[in-house]
Amino acid sequence: MNQKANRWFFLWRHLNKLRWVVLSLVFTMLVALPFVYVYQTYVAAHAYDLLAPDEKRLYDLVETLTAPLTDDPAEDLDAIKGNTWSGTFWGLQLTDPLAVVGQMAAALEVWWPLVLTALIPVLLTVLFGRFYCGWICPATFLYELNTNLAVWLRRLGLRTGRRRFDRRIKYLVLGLGLVLSAATGAVLVAAIYPPAIIGREIFYAVALGGFGAGSVFFVITLLFDLLVARRGFCRYLCPGGALYSLLGRYRLLRIQRIVENCNDCAKCNAVCEFGLDPLRDGFGQECNNCTACMAVCPTEAMTFRIRFRDQPDQGPGHLGRLYRKQQGGGREAA
Repeated sequence: MNQKANRWFFLWRHLNKLRWVVLSLVFTMLVALPFVYVYQTYVAAHAYDLLAPDEKRLYDLVETLTAPLTDDPAEDLDAIKGNTWSGTFWGLQLTDPLAVVGQMAAALEVWWPLVLTALIPVLLTVLFGRFYCGWICPATFLYELNTNLAVWLRRLGLRTGRRRFDRRIKYLVLGLGLVLSAATGAVLVAAIYPPAIIGREIFYAVALGGFGAGSVFFVITLLFDLLVARRGFCRYLCPGGALYSLLGRYRLLRIQRIVENCNDCAKCNAVCEFGLDPLRDGFGQECNNCTACMAVCPTEAMTFRIRFRDQPDQGPGHLGRLYRKQQGGGREAA
């Protein structure tokens, strides 16, 4: 393997660390934005002396953090608004494709200004697949921490969920959610979509002082993942995951196995939270390019390829025992 290839593999191996940094930043942003919103309302009201002690503490904290960045918080801090369901980033409006589809179903009409705000996420999904689920979704941050909890519970001798279901169930959930949205005139898919739930519940907690019913639903999804099926909600029930999987079916950038480097250790399969089969080139449209399989591969047998379809099963890894046995048997027969 040449030096250039080694350099690329070194970068791929550390992408999973970058992904965690991104997920952490997104989650931090969701927590910070409600505090900024509340602070802006206090500034606009010019009523600091009338604030309660805890409200003054919030005001002072946010002012201390934002003062080096702006002289006009009521206006300048509007650069980032919203959440991962729909938001504005320095004037650029971005909307989750599920929000657009759900709104269209509820209204029974197409509102083109909203559709245009989803073009960038759709294009990125077409190119990179279900990347939103692995790199941006704030629920992923919590679900993967939940997976780590499951690992600790198993080490303590406690059983965790390992059941498998039909992955197509989530497409039924998506279709049913859109039908019910059309029938009721409400965007019902938002009620069971974890990124939207987390954004709402964090805002309720900070701005209104309490959680809504969505927090109960999200805790149920955590328990489902922990006790019934590993990463079960994302794999089998999430309507957003279903939509992103459909949009990214023929994604351009794919993780592929380098069979010549593979030793069949199966660490890639063990670490994959979506139950895919990287060991036998079974990525499919469910892969979110999280690069966890790259991070654990001891022989640098995973890389990115530009392809419209996955590589068919290439057989045993050339560094593995089965391949060497097959080759030895072939030579003996010859």
